[in-house]
Amino acid sequence: MKQMDIFIAFFRSGMLGYGGGLSAIPLMHREVVETYKWMDDEEFSDILALANTLPGPINTKMSGYIGWRVGGFLGMLTALAATVLPTVILMIILLTVLHAYNDKPWVRGMSKAVVPIAGVMLGVLTWDFVKKSKNSMGWMSTLIVIGISIVVINILGLHPAIMIVGLLIAALFSKQEEKEKQVKAS
Repeated sequence: MKQMDIFIAFFRSGMLGYGGGLSAIPLMHREVVETYKWMDDEEFSDILALANTLPGPINTKMSGYIGWRVGGFLGMLTALAATVLPTVILMIILLTVLHAYNDKPWVRGMSKAVVPIAGVMLGVLTWDFVKKSKNSMGWMSTLIVIGISIVVINILGLHPAIMIVGLLIAALFSKQEEKEKQVKAS
């Protein structure tokens, strides 16, 4: 039954995640965290952050890891198949239809409507992460990290992975300092 749940969860997010891997992440979050409760928001956020640092499509990296974590090797294969199959099937169907009707206004309108919908879905997920960061780090630290991220990624043009690795290193050092303070206090 677990393999079927894994397949359904990732098939739904893959089938409904029109617009690319990033648009499927909020759907994957809903399935993994809210529907099946395989992990909490913090674990999902960690997986998302690490998946962003690795090369390749984010959706398949996340589904592969989550599938492995929930159902072992077979779960990983099930999650990957459920993630990739909808894309392959829909690409064949949609490209055939779009090619046949590419001169129709409804096709052009459909293509234009996808971008804002994907943007709203990503915005909602981002706001959820900001609220959770506020709870764990406080507003000031969250706003500082957001500001530094905007400068590093957009103004300086550095890859987001550099920012993520920097934040991970800073978190490791801050936890080490906390442990040292606790040892001294004892």
